[in-house]
Amino acid sequence: MRTRPTGRQLRFGVELRKLRERAGLTATQAGQLLGVKQNQISNMEAGRIGVSLARLRALAGQYDCTDKDVVAALGSMTADRTRGWWEEYREILPAPLLDLAEIEHHARRLRTAVTVHIPGLFQTTEYAREVFRQDVPELSPPDIEHRVSFRIKRQAVLFRESPTPHQAVVHEAALRMQFGGPKVTRKQLQHLLDLSEREHIALQVIPFSAGTFAGSGQSIYYFLGPVPQLDTVNLDQSHGPVFLDAETQLEKYRVLLGRMEATALDRDGSRDFIHNIARDL
Repeated sequence: MRTRPTGRQLRFGVELRKLRERAGLTATQAGQLLGVKQNQISNMEAGRIGVSLARLRALAGQYDCTDKDVVAALGSMTADRTRGWWEEYREILPAPLLDLAEIEHHARRLRTAVTVHIPGLFQTTEYAREVFRQDVPELSPPDIEHRVSFRIKRQAVLFRESPTPHQAVVHEAALRMQFGGPKVTRKQLQHLLDLSEREHIALQVIPFSAGTFAGSGQSIYYFLGPVPQLDTVNLDQSHGPVFLDAETQLEKYRVLLGRMEATALDRDGSRDFIHNIARDL
C-alpha cells in the first residue's frame, strides 16, 4: 500500500469516488457488486492502492458510466506507472511541488495568468534564484539551488519532442518588477521574447492602461487534461501550490482566464510591448 499517494494518484481516486457517488452507491455496496471489501474500495478512492485497467472497466460498468472518453482518460492515468524525474526531489522539496511537476508533465495544454512574477516555466535561472531569495521563512542557499534546479527541469515540457502548448497572460507589473536588477530583468525579458516566437507558446500582455480586469491579483495555472473533467487549477500561494478540481471551480477559472486573455494585447502587440520595456532598461 502506498504511504503517500502522488497528486495524480489522489486525483484518480477522487474521480473514481465521483463515479460511484453519481451511481448512488455507497462504498460498501460497490464492494459487494465487485466481490471485494468496503475498505478496498475506500483505499482505491484514497489513491492508496493501484487499480488495474480490468478493475477500472469493471468499476465503470458497475457505476453505469457510459462516457468512453472519461473511462479512457482514467485508464491512461492508471496504466502509466513510470516514476518521473521529480521523484529525485522526494526527500528534498515539499510534496505539493512534486505533484505540480507531475500534473504539469501529463497536461495536454497549459494556461497561465500572472500579475507580479514571470510564469515559472518562463523564468531564467537568475530570475528564479532572485524570486526564491524572497521566500519567507528565508531559504538556505542549498534549498534555493534545489528549487531553482527543480523549476528549470519543469521547463522541459516546453522543449520536448512534442512540447505542451502554453497560453500565458502576463501583466505589465510582472514585466517591470526588476528581480535581480536591470541586467537580470533585461535577460529575462529577452528570454520571454525568444519563447514567444515558438509556435506552441502564446504570450499576451495586459498593460496598465487596460485598467481593472477579471482575475486581477491572482496567479492562476490551469492544466488541461485529456477530458475537461480531469483539468486542474493551481493557485500559486506563498505557502505552496493549492490544487482545485471541482467542476464549478474549473468552470470559474476557465471563464476568468478567457476574460483575461480577451483583455490582453494580441501576440504581436505583446512582443512589441515587451521589447519596448527591455529597450528602456
